[in-house]
Parts: sequence; C-alpha cells; structure tokens
Amino acid sequence: MASTAATASLSAALPLPLPRRPLPDEGAAGAADTAGPAGSADEAVRRWYEDELGWATAAGPPVRLLTGLRFDVLDVPRAAGAAALRRLDPACPVALHGDRVRLLVAAGAAEELPGLLEWLEWGSLPLDLRALGAGGGITAPLPVPAPAAGAQGAAVWLRPPVPGREVESSLPAVPAWGGGGGAPGLVRLVETVATECHRIRLRRTAAQPLAFS
Repeated sequence: MASTAATASLSAALPLPLPRRPLPDEGAAGAADTAGPAGSADEAVRRWYEDELGWATAAGPPVRLLTGLRFDVLDVPRAAGAAALRRLDPACPVALHGDRVRLLVAAGAAEELPGLLEWLEWGSLPLDLRALGAGGGITAPLPVPAPAAGAQGAAVWLRPPVPGREVESSLPAVPAWGGGGGAPGLVRLVETVATECHRIRLRRTAAQPLAFS
C-alpha cells in the first residue's frame, strides 16, 4: 500500500483552514442574510443552491444537497480531509460538518469506491470512510458561512462552490471518465484518504489501555 512521508505528516502540519466565503455574489448574500422564520431561511438556502448552482436539493429543515446527480461525496474524518486538500483542485468544493469533511467527487464515484479499495489493497481493513451517491445527500452548508458557524457544529464550506462555474470539471474522477481541467484522479484521492483513515485507526488502537483478564 503506497504512502509517503509527506502524507504521513499532513494531519499535524496542515490544519483545516477557516471556512471560506464564495466569490461575491448577490444571490448568495441574499440567501445568507435572509431574516425571518427558520422555514424562510431554509427556503432561501434551497433556492440559492438550485438557482445559482443548478444543484438538486431536498427541502428541510435542514436543506439537503442530493448526491448522485451532479456529484457524489466522500465522507471522511477531519484529519483525512486535511490530507486530501493538497491533492484537490482549488476549485473543488469541500465542506466541513462537525468532525467530518465532505469531499465532492464525480457522480458515479460512490459505486466505484469498493472496487478501488480492493484494488488498492485496503478492502480487508475497516476504514472510517464512506461514499454517498445516488439516493443519498448531505446537509447543505450555508452559502455564506458565518464566522462562528464551524464552532457550533453547523455545516460550512471550506472551499465553496462558485455560481456560474461548472462543478464537474474540478471533481476527482476515474481517468476513463475524462474528468476535466486539472482535476486529480479519484484513485489518488482514495489512496490518500484511506491511508490517513488507517493511521487514525492505528492511533486510536494504540491509545486504548491494555485489558487484563
């Protein structure tokens, strides 16, 4: 199983950045600043994703972004997400929800994950890594995250999507699918997060006190 010294130190050397705001956009600002009942705010968030980005949603609360259409999602621990950030196109959206990082990947990637893990020789090990594809979804981060939102456990964007930019060209994909621009391959991303998930598991095991019978 491939790994490098650089990847091994990423979780310590590369803390997750503060959530970033999308590029200035009146529609995004309007969604975030909407006042009124929770239902009104949820509707504003839903409209922003559907109207500004063309992403399918499910009404809340909370509003959810549907996976398996424009993109799938890799859901990984925070440390694994930090390791992945250096391998992603800067335009690839990445979200944070509590201690979980959601990495947007090409639609169809969720179906490929079990086979990729087997091919990379991770298939026999329990990893805290899952993929969300057709029929799934994630809590929609606020279009313009508030400064304290992350501390309160709300879903926020670390790298937000940009209205008017096609998200597909920045998403990690299996090479045969084409992928666009400088998007890294899905294989390389899965190897990175699987390696880090395994390290997390080993650290947790080592930290457990020995049981004597």
